Amino acid sequence: MNPAPPPHRQPDAPHDLVGIGIGPANLSLAALAQPLRDLDTVFYDQNPAFAWHPGLLIEGATVQVPFLADLVTLADPTSPWSFLNYLRSRERLFPFYFAERFHIQRAEYDAYCRWVAESLPALHFGHQVDAVRWNPERDLFEVDFTQLDAEGEAEALGRTYTRNVVLGIGTEPYVPDPLKPLTEAPGVPVVHAADYLDHRAALLAAGHVTVVGIGQSGAEIFLDLLRNRPAGREKLHWLGRTEAFAPMEYSKLGLEHFTPDHTRYFHALPESARDRLLAGQWQLHKGIDAGTVAAIHDELYRRTMHGGWPDAVLTPGVRVRTAGRIATTQVELHLEHARQDSRSRLTTDAVVLATGYRERPLDRVLAGLDPYMRRDSQERPRVDEDHRLVLDPSVSGSVYVQNAETHTHGVGTPDLGLLAWRGAIILNSLTGRETYGLPRRTAFTTFGLTQPRPVPPPRQAPALTPLVDDRR
Repeated sequence: MNPAPPPHRQPDAPHDLVGIGIGPANLSLAALAQPLRDLDTVFYDQNPAFAWHPGLLIEGATVQVPFLADLVTLADPTSPWSFLNYLRSRERLFPFYFAERFHIQRAEYDAYCRWVAESLPALHFGHQVDAVRWNPERDLFEVDFTQLDAEGEAEALGRTYTRNVVLGIGTEPYVPDPLKPLTEAPGVPVVHAADYLDHRAALLAAGHVTVVGIGQSGAEIFLDLLRNRPAGREKLHWLGRTEAFAPMEYSKLGLEHFTPDHTRYFHALPESARDRLLAGQWQLHKGIDAGTVAAIHDELYRRTMHGGWPDAVLTPGVRVRTAGRIATTQVELHLEHARQDSRSRLTTDAVVLATGYRERPLDRVLAGLDPYMRRDSQERPRVDEDHRLVLDPSVSGSVYVQNAETHTHGVGTPDLGLLAWRGAIILNSLTGRETYGLPRRTAFTTFGLTQPRPVPPPRQAPALTPLVDDRR
């Protein structure tokens, strides 16, 4: 059965905005849209409830941005959906105040997001969006979805219409081609970091464990395994392609790459310049938090205090050329060190693939819009400054994207600190007015030779159909 329409809304009336996916980005947008009474929104997600990287909620792991980078504060500090108001609702504001924590634990961020998700009526979980099409006769988007039961099986089909769409389907675990054969090795624990906690017990029980990937997730998993395996019998390997266990760039001016100023600068660059710049900015977001690096070294050092070295091998600059099974209980990794021009083999009982994530292809959901989409020289969707896909002029509606535009908006695209700002940009564009006032300047750094230009006023959008006010 379809979700019940809001009060005083005709069942077949089009929405102003349909959101696809309910991760932090669209959850932020939904929270900022909630007080706008003249905006009719609905958000769909195929999962039964909100969950943020559940396999990586390792005890003690923290979010890498300050708590002010919640869903709303950097656009509207007065919003009832702020992290501080969440603490207040749980009577935990004073304990948090005395804890003096600027960076909160991942599990707490997840709990906060679930608190928001459970409070917004516009969110509909258990709804899988199957297709989005443009209907030129009705001048609207058609959104087809399947309602799922508690077991994830199809229960009913539905269709809704909307003037605009926002895609927030996020990223998916990435496994490089040489490592894909490992995922088809039954009997051997080979898991992506995204599923680490589901397989933690099996990994701790394995005779020898190899972690592939030396970014933040790989570091947190290696540290957790190290802390929970017996001293002198750790039997751990940690390796990856990066040349060093490099700390993430976290200087104050370095962090200004995650400001709206840098996003505007990046978007205005030519396509070729953007691609070259992105390739050189990996340490802004793919390094390891300095505190995690220190904790790993401290734990390794602690295990030398009574003589001997821990049985742990940490090797950067190594790539896996090929991988395969040995019988049914082990796998073999064929390794190559490019600088040494050397090769070797590593036999292991379990592998954690901390190999990162990739943006989910938009074509899976937007195949019906392909004739209308404009693409760059590499066939990537073109995205304007307001985070809208560039579509054929015959399409009067807009399709906004969240966390799918790194190639046009830069390294700040997946950063939690820009969620609220991006959501405000989208809502200002959607309503055609300055619904949320945004700062004209956000960084001391002047990116480029020109001075930071003011945020342009929102483009005029078609008037929205007001909802009936039921406060009478």
